[in-house]
Amino acid sequence: MAHLIDIILHLDQHLVQWMAYFGPWIYVIMFLVIFCETGLVVTPFLPGDSLLFALGALTTVEGGLNLWILLISLTIAGILGDTVNYHIGKYLGPKVFDVDSRFFKKQYLIDTQNFYDKWGAFTIVAARFAPIVRTFAPFVAGIGSMQYRKFVSYNVIGAIVWVFIFILAGHFFGNLPIVKRNFHIVIFGVIGVSLIPVIWPMISSRLKKA
Repeated sequence: MAHLIDIILHLDQHLVQWMAYFGPWIYVIMFLVIFCETGLVVTPFLPGDSLLFALGALTTVEGGLNLWILLISLTIAGILGDTVNYHIGKYLGPKVFDVDSRFFKKQYLIDTQNFYDKWGAFTIVAARFAPIVRTFAPFVAGIGSMQYRKFVSYNVIGAIVWVFIFILAGHFFGNLPIVKRNFHIVIFGVIGVSLIPVIWPMISSRLKKA
């Protein structure tokens, strides 16, 4: 876990090393990471927002990544990931709520359901900006009664908005001197802001009980 945290907080350094080692295959690897982060309920711990921001920052350096390849490929990865997740949820059904393991926690499903109660079908878009909930939102949509046609439309919109916002933010702001000097702090800030939609409902609930 400590190694994973180190990778997340120093994504810029690790990505540069991976680019040198894997060459063009880095695009395939990043595609798989985003696909798994959005498409498999057992991998909600993979980096999402912070990874997109760091990738965007590496599109402006010499010998860096291609902006349009990232935008298009990772948008497709996000769409396919959610689609697979939806069908897994539809196949498994409500019985998954009885499962609680190290990688598949019932509380994640409950938090996602609370998200649905607040946002409705728009959860598929809004959840893109909330770690963990992002992974479980399409899964719960498949379990529930959301029509596939409605899901697909929100899925496509959400993936485009999510990928473009974070990659373009990294592209335009990731190499500013102050950001480069404090990149780990910026990444930590991105993660912190992303967690607000997940943490705030729990804080609000406890305050109401108090």
